[in-house]
Amino acid sequence: MRKLLSAMIATGFAFAAQPALAEPIVVKFSHVVAENTPKGQGALLFQKAVAERLGGKVKVEVYPNSQLFGDAKEMEALLLGDVHIIAPSLSKFSKYTKKLQVFDLPFMFDDINAVDRFQTSKAGRDLLDSMKSKGLKGLGYWHNGMKQMSANKPLRKPEDAAGLKFRIQFSEVLQAQFEALKANPVPLAFAEVYQALQTGVVDGQENTWSNIYSKKFHEVQKYITESNHGALDYLLVTNAEFWDKLPADVRKELETILADVTAKVNTMAEELNQRDRQKIAESGKTEIIKLSKDDLAAWRKTMAPVWKKFESEIGADIIAAASAANS
Repeated sequence: MRKLLSAMIATGFAFAAQPALAEPIVVKFSHVVAENTPKGQGALLFQKAVAERLGGKVKVEVYPNSQLFGDAKEMEALLLGDVHIIAPSLSKFSKYTKKLQVFDLPFMFDDINAVDRFQTSKAGRDLLDSMKSKGLKGLGYWHNGMKQMSANKPLRKPEDAAGLKFRIQFSEVLQAQFEALKANPVPLAFAEVYQALQTGVVDGQENTWSNIYSKKFHEVQKYITESNHGALDYLLVTNAEFWDKLPADVRKELETILADVTAKVNTMAEELNQRDRQKIAESGKTEIIKLSKDDLAAWRKTMAPVWKKFESEIGADIIAAASAANS
């Protein structure tokens, strides 16, 4: 009996001497859109890849559809450490740097391929660290797609937008864009857009095909003009202090995973947009308007002064680098 007791005590000490298993690092990824959008799918791909490649070291929790924080609060939550990764549209960063406003300039990019070329250029990559002093570190760009303009009246010429109320993101450039059209910009959080369109708080909005379809904006808008007048992309961003404190091996692997996921997201985004455009067309709930070359030129000319207005804030060199991506 004494030997059994001694053995049990010894075994107990042996178990006690074992180090406790470390809890996985929790990374909270919060976003404001549906899961069947490029950003929503990207967050899930990231979560899956981390689970497969980092095992019990890191656990990614994904919170879509403004479950934790909406448009107006997610940046503050990131800086406070309440979440660790968010992916706001590039319009949301003017408070922290004016340089990223280049992506809001109307007709800055001819197509999504030009956007991609700029983002992967040295000038585009340098912008990822343009807010490090403010506590934000860019991890990569995720495509959503090119923006289309919708309303309850046909928008074929710039003057057709005059007097209408358009929902915009909180962006001085986008405000100036609609003011150039003699329209009335109304800043609203993304989660409020459908009801605002449905109730007539606003007459129209601008968005990508995938956002329009996933949020059913086409069901409360009679017309969508295929304008491709701007890029609506996201900056995958983290709290710089949180990121820098991660173990070096974990941080390196997360960066590798994000590079892989980013490539997939950006391919997927174009496919989703084309698929959702087709679904909108087939729904019969709205009319898609295709612009002639002359009409498109008129829209460009009307919005052109916006470039000059923000040139000193953004930087002529950045605008030139972005414009060069079109060739």
